[in-house]
Amino acid sequence: MIGVCSIQLSLSARPVSAGFRQRSPLVCVLTKQGQRLLSSIATTEQPSAAISLLRKFVASSSKHVALSTLSHLLSPSTSHPRLSSLAFPLYGIIEQESWFTWNSKLVADLISLLYKAERFDEADNLFGETVLKLGFRERDLCMFYCNLVDAHAKHMSERGVSDSCTRLKQLILASSSVYVKQKGYESIIAGFCEIGSPDKAENLIEEMRENGLKPSAFELRTLVYGYGQMGLLEDMKRSVGQMEKEGFELDTVCYNMVLSSFGARNEFLDMLLWLKKMTNSGIPFSIRTYNSVLNSCPTIILLLEDMKSLPLTVNELVDDLKTGEADLVLELMKSDVLDQVMEWKSTELKLDMHGMHLSTAYLILLQWFNELKVRFGDGNHETPTEILVVCGSGKHSSKRGESPVKVLAKEMVTRMKCPLRIDRKNIGCFIGKGKTFKDWLCNEDSNKNPAEIIKAQV
Repeated sequence: MIGVCSIQLSLSARPVSAGFRQRSPLVCVLTKQGQRLLSSIATTEQPSAAISLLRKFVASSSKHVALSTLSHLLSPSTSHPRLSSLAFPLYGIIEQESWFTWNSKLVADLISLLYKAERFDEADNLFGETVLKLGFRERDLCMFYCNLVDAHAKHMSERGVSDSCTRLKQLILASSSVYVKQKGYESIIAGFCEIGSPDKAENLIEEMRENGLKPSAFELRTLVYGYGQMGLLEDMKRSVGQMEKEGFELDTVCYNMVLSSFGARNEFLDMLLWLKKMTNSGIPFSIRTYNSVLNSCPTIILLLEDMKSLPLTVNELVDDLKTGEADLVLELMKSDVLDQVMEWKSTELKLDMHGMHLSTAYLILLQWFNELKVRFGDGNHETPTEILVVCGSGKHSSKRGESPVKVLAKEMVTRMKCPLRIDRKNIGCFIGKGKTFKDWLCNEDSNKNPAEIIKAQV
């Protein structure tokens, strides 16, 4: 058991490898009870008082509330980094509860946080206890090591990843299980790519082949990701070529990785070529394709900083963009992504913007208004009873309770004098009557003042 009296309210983060853009780990959303606990502890000066609050919290909370609070503190992107060390005493209290079920992933997360706090002796003790507990259950031991590599990688701990990979490598070499070997190599390769060492990962892929193991699409795709995030674009393209040479089909996920990597270096021409390659190969675009491409367009990002001046039609937007960015936008619009997020029924026309970054939501809304105007105008589409635009309420955004997509939609709807309003039953949605919306859209120019019409025609 971890000592419940060991508490420090500050952790120093290790530097991230230069040029490596870290993924955003998922954060377990805090419950109201968890939020109140951490707010109370933040104003507590005495460690003993903090421990007392933790004990009362666990005693009065459900299993879900207690574990979600612990998971939040263990996350590398917790919103309470100064209180991360509370995870250790909190775990010590939780593990004494009758409902608690031990699992190695949770322990791996704890060990990685101990490493981050440079409490290496405690980490080694907890590691030793876990290995002893798992005994000779080889698969369980392998999964623990894999979880440990992943946890260290999320914290960008090069020492942690290196130490864990060394132990996992020893298990791989000693094991006769193909499953253990495959799973182990998969984890080590992913870990090295995550901390910015794709060259080491590539060496391990070659080692797999030498040991009679065939690398899967996962390992090769991870290598593409690793080189791309480091900005080693030629190595990334070479890795993509190796995937194709070995008979692995490139999917949307792999293309999105490549697009994101090119975008981070403003390689617009390469991005356009790969978008066209996706289209010609019949690979479907996705919301993440939009996110990857549009987040790389500096002019769009700049425009979104002042929503009151945003272009409100596709043509106006394209005119405001530089050639490279405009070409990307036009290529994206050739895809069927709008149809993927739009559902048209006689009772309801629904646009669902979940998963869209702000730049994507902006372009999708412009496309949506433009496409509906065409469809309503051709007379071949039935007018739905109701219009529904789903933005989300903001509970998953970086600022809890505030949805940037909703703010954007509201600004656009207001400026366009669109007859959509926030749904009183669901504040994350805009609703309106289908006929009223259609009449407005088909007569949109009449809603503009003469100056706006002249500007749009110039």
